[in-house]
Amino acid sequence: MTIRILVADDEALLRLAFGTILDAQPDMTPVGEAADGAEAVRLARELRPDVVLMDVRMPGTDGIEATRQLLRAAPGSRVLVLTTFDLDEYAYAALAAGASGFLLKNTRPEELLAAVRNVAAGDAALSPRVTRLLLENARPHLPDRDAPGPDPRLRRLTPREHEVLVQVGHGLSNAEVAAHLHLAEATVKSHLGRVLQKLELRDRIQAVVLAHRNGLVPPAR
Repeated sequence: MTIRILVADDEALLRLAFGTILDAQPDMTPVGEAADGAEAVRLARELRPDVVLMDVRMPGTDGIEATRQLLRAAPGSRVLVLTTFDLDEYAYAALAAGASGFLLKNTRPEELLAAVRNVAAGDAALSPRVTRLLLENARPHLPDRDAPGPDPRLRRLTPREHEVLVQVGHGLSNAEVAAHLHLAEATVKSHLGRVLQKLELRDRIQAVVLAHRNGLVPPAR
């Protein structure tokens, strides 16, 4: 399968650099470039890319709002956020808006390519522990943190699926969840797949976000 990629960044040189790296891969094809968030949404609606590389800080419609709008306009696309700073609250908000991960702009090419492949395959571009660390630091920036009551979708889960969600929210990998709950790793993977389906989530990162928003994971002390 060829991964179709849209690059959104307000810097032309970076768009060119990312496009050159991606185009050199036999399994990737850059299908478009956007200089701002509004153009990214429009092109995503037209081109239906598999993955969008989205700069967070852009003029006009920024990467956060663009991510939110894009995933409504092109629900089959996945967003990989690009940021200059690893502790950028904009990146955290983008994850909460639906992005499947984020990378620093100065990341090594092989890491960028691996992240694109992971996101295209439906996985996250961050390890579970890094995801947990990011969201702990980002807790004050997550939207809807004061929303009343738990998410009603949580009632769809079985007790075991709820346990798996809590452990994923703590930043555990599937193998670690399996050891903690005395289950086979394949069983954990199946439970997590049903959790994502029932909660209408795209990937593991969104499950961690939901777990934190709903108080299933206590704040780090």
